[in-house]
Amino acid sequence: MMFPNLFSPLKLGTTEVKNRISFQPHLTNLAIGNLPSERQMYYWGERAKGGAGLIITEELTVHPTDMAYEKLIDVYHAEVIPGFKKITDYVHQYDAKIFAQLNHNGQQGDGSISRLPVWAPSPIPDVLFRETPKAMEPEDIEEVARYFAKSAIHVREGGFDGIELQFGHSSLARQFLSPLTNFRNDEYGGSLENRMRAPLKFIAAVRKAVGNDFTLGIRMCADEMIPGGLDLAQVQEICARFEASGLIDFMDLSIATFYNLYLVEGSMHTPLGYTIPLAAGIRERIKLPVFCTGRINDPVMAEKVLANGQADMIGMCRGLICDPFLPKKAQEGRLEDIRYCIACNQGCIGRIGMNKTLGCVQNPAVGREKEWGEGTLEKASVKKNVTIVGGGPAGMWAAKMAGRRGHKVTLIDRNEGLGGQVVTAMKGTGRDEFGVIIRNEKSQVDKAGVTVKLGAEATTEQLLAEKPDVVIVATGSIPKKHPVGGADGPAIFNVLQVLNGEAELGQNVCLIDYDGHQRATATAEFLANQGKKIDMITSSLFICAELGPTQDLYSSRQRLLQKGVTFTPDIAVMEVGGEAGAKTVKGFNVYSNVWFDWGPYDSIVLVMGQQVEEDLYMSLKGKVPELYRIGDCVAPRKVDMAIWEGHKIGREI
Repeated sequence: MMFPNLFSPLKLGTTEVKNRISFQPHLTNLAIGNLPSERQMYYWGERAKGGAGLIITEELTVHPTDMAYEKLIDVYHAEVIPGFKKITDYVHQYDAKIFAQLNHNGQQGDGSISRLPVWAPSPIPDVLFRETPKAMEPEDIEEVARYFAKSAIHVREGGFDGIELQFGHSSLARQFLSPLTNFRNDEYGGSLENRMRAPLKFIAAVRKAVGNDFTLGIRMCADEMIPGGLDLAQVQEICARFEASGLIDFMDLSIATFYNLYLVEGSMHTPLGYTIPLAAGIRERIKLPVFCTGRINDPVMAEKVLANGQADMIGMCRGLICDPFLPKKAQEGRLEDIRYCIACNQGCIGRIGMNKTLGCVQNPAVGREKEWGEGTLEKASVKKNVTIVGGGPAGMWAAKMAGRRGHKVTLIDRNEGLGGQVVTAMKGTGRDEFGVIIRNEKSQVDKAGVTVKLGAEATTEQLLAEKPDVVIVATGSIPKKHPVGGADGPAIFNVLQVLNGEAELGQNVCLIDYDGHQRATATAEFLANQGKKIDMITSSLFICAELGPTQDLYSSRQRLLQKGVTFTPDIAVMEVGGEAGAKTVKGFNVYSNVWFDWGPYDSIVLVMGQQVEEDLYMSLKGKVPELYRIGDCVAPRKVDMAIWEGHKIGREI
């Protein structure tokens, strides 16, 4: 076997899991009326079907004062039990185990949904939610413990195999444990023994409710990663004391808090396996099974962690959102078929943070497993000759899906390789992992029997002469040619020219950012790394305005500022001018309407929007039996919509 440790069983309390892969807890926003839903059943079931040994649900809220997110499941109501039974029965048919995660978010929430005060150890506002909580009285602590117990009973009656208590990055329990958030001077604050009193009370209440023959563990924050908070040495001691209580069966780990959320949900700017040393540190101190989670997105790394004794269980979250069948593919030695997560955070964390249902840039089936999951793709009743023009993500996905359905598919691209704009985007600083999208799909296009023609320009005349049954145009978009007055002058370049090495920029560069996303920031950092002096001007409130949901806002701004990039927000640029070496920018403050001039610059880089490449589509309208366009040549957007539309049209034609 390629992965002997990864696919060996593990005993967690009274529960034996068939392998060392755990699908980790994360919000889905798929609950309906704060009750478990059919979509969740199919969502978690797909990962069980894909071979994960253990599924841990998203956090389930145990008390009315904890409604940090609108679509949490209220596990303290007995009405959850029938829905839980459907979910656990569905998961169990695939020989997987499923645990429920119970949580109270404490100060890391607000009362706008519950219309109740937020409860916390001390009246300290959370850095993200910023609502001053009520300092819990002793009777409040007792009440939460009772609610944990009541919720645990509902979990057991719902057919779950175990419970995980969230004591990690977002939890009331961690707030009691941490000196950063616990300023109490009663028996629940001060010394470590006192700070552990409330969390131990929660554990004891749950253990008493479910009995000793039911698996119970903790999700623990291994290091808060902020001065004044819990560090690894303190957490090692806390974990040892929890273990000594004899009440728990395993220790799952997370990292950081809302003070540094970019570490909780590390993007592609965060190293792969960045939490492994923390897991190893806890593993050295306790004998209970330890889970390691954090950008372990492939079975090779997972096997190495286990073989080195750094952890006992590998938590995969985004990796299994992206490819639910990663475990089965790994066990069968089909590594080339794994769709590897790129930690772009756009479809998962980015959507959840905006209160949308969970998604994935590379997996349109997320949350739609009943309709689009494994085994739902049917062969086409009528086999057609399908020509797809454009080999970017939209075209590749359309080709793959249509080929799998039995159509005869030809994919044409003018470039010498597939990938479209991804080929350029991956050249931006810290964005090389974005290119994994191409690697993931190229082999699947080949396996689907698609004929690929590269370096070929598809013309209207040629396509009409070949008489295909279906033409799908996926020709993408290009930077706007004249987004502002003077943009056609000398020493003015777009992102494609810069990243492809086609721009003679000079040393002093102004980058005009109307994007607020990686297209602008990764290009600015790319130039700063060359030692160039970069001024960024934006009409938004701040640079990186679109990067908050993906957890790249803080770290991107930090890196840019450390590299000498300067930021000028709130400016609507109306004109660029001057000669090479003396370029100027003219615009006004969008609030004061006061006009300003900037310069001189050696050159200007415009990140001011894209325009469709639709000429081919327009020339074919009414001339072929079936004509479609997908991706950026419909409207310039991000890669998730290109893949979504390619996937959808490939299923439907």
